Amino acid sequence: MKKGAIYLLQFAVLLLGFVVLTALIRLPLTEGRAVNLDLFHIYTDPFIMYGYATSIPFFFALFMAFKLLTYIGQSQLYSLDAIAAVIKMRYCVIVFSIFTFIAGVLIVLFHDKEDDPAGFISLCIMTILLSIFIAIMAFLFEKKIRKAIELKSKMA
Repeated sequence: MKKGAIYLLQFAVLLLGFVVLTALIRLPLTEGRAVNLDLFHIYTDPFIMYGYATSIPFFFALFMAFKLLTYIGQSQLYSLDAIAAVIKMRYCVIVFSIFTFIAGVLIVLFHDKEDDPAGFISLCIMTILLSIFIAIMAFLFEKKIRKAIELKSKMA
């Protein structure tokens, strides 16, 4: 893969991380139930804190994706380090989808009766489906790398 394409993908990963981090910092200030709260109570709200805890595996998966792109740029795609990065990324995506599922269940159980949780629930479902798709792709990618390493070792 060309260096320019790898740099572009690394930039896209960094940009995605920056956008999500900005949203995590900015959105609680404008969210409906936190509009009348002070800064301390906004950021100590249990649901917002849960969102921050859920973002940890997301950012770790982004870091692993950046690391994998670095390995690709160094022509080390067929290495054990690349496999480890893909495995860690897959586990992070699975943990993220579990956290998202729990958030959806909590909203269904504890939402205000005047609020309609359908929008949040649909976002949870879409996020979980996307996470499952990414986890499956990571598994298939890992399998392909392992097969290539086996073929390479048999040739040598």
